[in-house]
Formats: sequence, structure tokens, C-alpha cells
Amino acid sequence: MNRKQLTVNRGGGVRPVHCSLFTVYAFFCTAASPVAAQIQDNSFLIEEAYNQEHGVVQHIGTFQRADGGDWAFGFTQEWPLGGIRHQLSYTIPVENIEGFGTGLADVALNYRYQLAGNPTARVVAAPRLSLLLPTGNEDKGRGAGSVGFQGNFPLSLVLSDQIVTHWNAGATINHAARNPIGDQATTSGFNLGASVIWLLRPRLNLLVESVWLSEESVVSEGRTARDETAFLSPGVRAAFDVAGDLQIVPGIAYTMSLTPGEADALFLYLSFEHPFTR
Repeated sequence: MNRKQLTVNRGGGVRPVHCSLFTVYAFFCTAASPVAAQIQDNSFLIEEAYNQEHGVVQHIGTFQRADGGDWAFGFTQEWPLGGIRHQLSYTIPVENIEGFGTGLADVALNYRYQLAGNPTARVVAAPRLSLLLPTGNEDKGRGAGSVGFQGNFPLSLVLSDQIVTHWNAGATINHAARNPIGDQATTSGFNLGASVIWLLRPRLNLLVESVWLSEESVVSEGRTARDETAFLSPGVRAAFDVAGDLQIVPGIAYTMSLTPGEADALFLYLSFEHPFTR
């Protein structure tokens, strides 16, 4: 699903990155049975390939605070469409950027197809397509200023009873992105990511995630500039079952920039997963 993270670029401005991510609208998805014996999904910056099971909805909240005080909050809700094969979700991001205040960023509408696997399979794949709505204010650095499209291919591999890995490759395009002074250009972005999850206990996981982003921004009419960033993020998560049909998963991570001039960030995660039908 989509989760979003803030980084400070070399020019001193603030740029959203995935997971989404959200990029990557860090909107990106997670899913599993709320009464599963263990958790294999619920990564933070990396999108897993597990669609929601029939009759199970997930609510995901993420909060990221970058060094310097800028922060981003994202809310994602994931619904199965008739069964595990098809999934619909949306992500609503809110950002606070120093000097520009707090406001809504670009909302994402997502569709995922369970191409291979199921919650008990060793190899799982679920490509996603997203429509990015220009709900943010590009004048204040909170949006692209145009409708965008994003695709991501998540692959999840269960290597053993204790080790699970997730792999991502994706792209984003905005045909008429705008900068704060109104210049327009077509921009593109690319993302790669991987994570390793150690199931230390059935309800307690340690994880390390890595993300690489290549993103364009509008610098003048018809012209763009590209920046590349990379992050490494260790974290921990736990799962708690309540009344037998509600699973609560809190988590925390620290995202460390591997690119000079980019800010580190504290990441907080909280999801609720429960049946909506019997």
C-alpha cells in the first residue's frame, strides 16, 4: 500500500518519496489473515504481494518525522473485491512542510491483482496500478499538479519458516506536472526496493528494508531534473489478536539516508485488520 516519507533535497526544499512508497506512495499494500499463526507482511516502506483475503479489511496508518521537523501522515484502507484475486485500496496523505504549513497531498486510488500465490504459498506476486489524484497543492510542495499513474510489481518469497523477503520494482509518470511557478513538463520516477523479515517469534518480527528512488522534478517549462536517493531502514513490529477476529500490528523503524544531503526519519506504523462479513 502506500506510505509516504519526507526527505530534504539538496536545494533545501522538501520532497516526498515512497512506500506511497506511499513513492511510492509508501501507499502500498499489506495483508494477511487477522487470525494467522504468524505475520509475514506488514512491511513499512516495501510493498508485499499479499492481497486481502475474502471478507477481511485492513486499515493502515503511518507517520514519518524527518530530522528538522517535517512530517507526513498517511491513511490507507484495503478491501478485497469479491475475493483474494482482486483488491481495491486508497491512500490519503497529509504533510507538514516547514514554511508551507500542513495540508493534503496527492491521494492515490489503487488496484492490485493476485497474479501468483496465496497467504500460505512460498512465492507470491501481486502487481498494482494506481491513479494519483492532484489533490495536493503543488505551490506548497505537496503535489505534482496533475493526474499521475503508477505501477509497482511486488514479489514476496518465503525462504524458510523464519525468513521472508519482499522485492519491489515500479514506475510513476505525470504527463503535466507543475512546479510552484506554473512551469509544466512530463516527469517520470522509478523505484526499487527489497526487505528481509526475520520472524523472531510468531508475533514479533525484526526487519531491514532498502529503497532506491530516481525522481524527476520540473525546473522550467518542458525541462526536468532528476535526483536519486537511497535509504536503509531497520525496524521491529508485533501483532496482537483481540477478541479472536481483530489483529493490531504496531511497528517502529528508523529510516537512514544513504544519500548526502537527505534527512533521516523516524517511522511509526499501526494497522488494524478484521472481518467485515461472516
